[in-house]
This record gives sequence, structure tokens and C-alpha cells, in this order.
Amino acid sequence: MINTALQRGDSKRLARTNRFSGFFSARQTAKAVNSISLVRRTQLKQGVSDMRIVDLTIEDIAFGGKGIGREQGKAVFVPYTIEDEIVSAEIVREKKQFAEAELVEVKETSPDRVEPQCPYFGRCGGCAYQHISYEHKLAIKWRQVRDALQRIGKLRDVPMRPIISSPRQYAYRNRITVHAQDGVIGFFRRNSRRLLDIELCPISREDVNRALAGLRARPYVRDGHYTLRGGSEPRVFAQTNDDVADALRNLVVDLVPPDQGVLIDAYCGAGFFAKALLGKFERVIGIDWDKFAIDAAGENATAKETYIVGDVEEALRGRAFPSSSTAIVDPPAPGLSASVRKAIADLAPATLIYVSCNPPALARDLRELQEKFVIESVTPLDMFPQTAEIEVAAHLQLMPSKHGQ
Repeated sequence: MINTALQRGDSKRLARTNRFSGFFSARQTAKAVNSISLVRRTQLKQGVSDMRIVDLTIEDIAFGGKGIGREQGKAVFVPYTIEDEIVSAEIVREKKQFAEAELVEVKETSPDRVEPQCPYFGRCGGCAYQHISYEHKLAIKWRQVRDALQRIGKLRDVPMRPIISSPRQYAYRNRITVHAQDGVIGFFRRNSRRLLDIELCPISREDVNRALAGLRARPYVRDGHYTLRGGSEPRVFAQTNDDVADALRNLVVDLVPPDQGVLIDAYCGAGFFAKALLGKFERVIGIDWDKFAIDAAGENATAKETYIVGDVEEALRGRAFPSSSTAIVDPPAPGLSASVRKAIADLAPATLIYVSCNPPALARDLRELQEKFVIESVTPLDMFPQTAEIEVAAHLQLMPSKHGQ
């Protein structure tokens, strides 16, 4: 009985979905309906049988990519929508303070809606914004950084700079990690640990897709994870978008004043920032937990460079640096731990540059660091076009009254 009803319901949704205004192509539409059907079956198994469709006006786009509408004051999150659109959405999960829904129909379409270029968009968990024009995506990401700093960091009058765009919105990734299981090779499906078979990734470079094709052509692929790279760069952490990584490095170089004493490059990797800044410092100290990255940084190191394998807090604890020192921190997504924040505050560098791939974590850390530092500028960068991820560089200066303390 339930399966028959679901089939009838899916047929009705397919008819509605075919009226999408630029949401998906015909092929993508059918796949999107299959995804909606899967979500609904999952909810029915969990005992939620009263699925309902609501009409919403999308008010904003949340960090992570979902549109926000409201039903009787409650926020409803709907993926693949744009501000000011009027949509029908099916509630699939409901909590006290918010609900999550799947898009059924776009009734009034934004002029910023475009056709996605990936046949897997809507099913693959990687991209969130292929349905939005690039200029509008940049505006959304800029606003999300500002809002995170205001809401989480309690920072007012944030000195935001314009977002740095990516020269390439597709074919930019220099590596991907795919997963293989039971003959399926690809990425995880949206909101699932199930694999979606992928033949080509449009946001990846041609050489990366050739590597994917080579993997898929093997007669047998063992279950597991495979990182596919373009070129022959060292197997250490590096940004996935070479063009925007270069723009980030140039930005950091421009932010650092000349004739400095010591550079402390925390989470330095293979010395991406440190080596670009050698001409501005008497001494450079790089710190990272990754031994392979530190080995790569030390291969062509000059006499002024020192690279340390270890924990950032331990490496900084008890060290004394001149007042003209600069610190760069580029931590993993969770941001700085409380102990590392304290170590940086105790270090009191004249200039602090914080590079982050997680605006909420950055906002949390800046909230505490502003007790000792003045935020000079915050610059978002579109390191990851089509996805919901955002890179940010924050430039801080030690408060004048803190010098010498």
C-alpha cells in the first residue's frame, strides 16, 4: 500500500517538477525526483507519514547554500533556491525551531537562475550553487561572511573588502577524492553516505578528469578512497584552485609591511606563504604537524628559514619574538583552539593574518582576538566556485596600547 501510494505521489511530483523554471534540465529533473522520493521513503521509515507541501518566499541564502523561507514564522530551509523566488517545497524534516524541505516547483523564478552545467547536480553532495549566476553567487558569499562575523563574532562595522573572484568557475579543481565501493566510483550523494557513480566532474581540471577516467578504466578497483591529482605537485596540503591560491598569496604579501623581524607561519604546510615573504623578514619560522609538508618546505630552505614539525601551541609557548614580528595562521576548518588563541595573544605579533576556510569558526576566533587586535580588513575569496565553501583572509594589527606588554 505504501509503495503504491509513493509511486503515485512521485508521478504527481514529476508532473509538477517538469514545470521548473530553469531548475534542472529534463534529464536532471527525473533524477531530482528520484532523490525526493528517496528522502520521502526514508522519512516514512522513520514514522513521519504526514509529508506536506508548502508555498514559500525565499528570503535569504544560509551559509551552506540552502534558501530560507518562513511558514508561520518558522524557518524552512530549501536547497537550490534563490532569494525572492516563490517556491513549493515538501517538508521532509521538522524540528521545533526550523524545518527542512525539498524543492518541488519554482513558481516565480529569480533572474539570477541559470542552467547547471553538471548532469549530477542535485544528486551529488559537492556543489550547491550551479543554479545561480556567478556574480550573484559572489554577492551571496560576501554577505554570508559579513553575517557570520556580525552574528557569531558580535563584530560591528566589519571592514569588508570586495570578494576576490575565480577566473574559472568550472574546470578549476587540481585534485579530487573519489570513493569506490562494489564497483561504483564517485562521490557521496547529497545528505547520504551512498555513492553516486561519476564519469566526469565539471568543476575539475581536464587532467584530473583524465585521471578519473584512468581509474574507471581499470579492470578491478579495490574499495576505498582515491585522491586524483593533476600534475605532479608534492602530496601535501595545497589549495585546490591554483588561480585563487595565487591571488590569496599575493593578498597576504601585500598586507605584510616591509622590513620585518620574524615571521611565524603557523600551519605552514610546505611554506606556501613563508617562501613568498622571505624578502620582508630577517627570519622565518614555519610550524606544521605534517612531517611530509615540513620536509617539502625544508628541501630548498635558505639560511633564514626554520621549519618545525609539531603542535602550534607547544611550538609558540614561551618563545620571545621582536615587536616587529608577524604571525600567519591558516588552521584546518575547525579553526583555532582556545589554547592556540591564547598562545597567539601572548605572542602579541604586530601583524596577524588569519586565513580561514570556515567563516563561522573565523568569526568565533576573531571575537576573542579582538580584545588584543584591531581588525583592519576582511577579504573573502571564491576559492571553491559552485560549492558553498568560502575562503577568507582577515588582517589584524596589535592594538597600540598592547605593544610592549
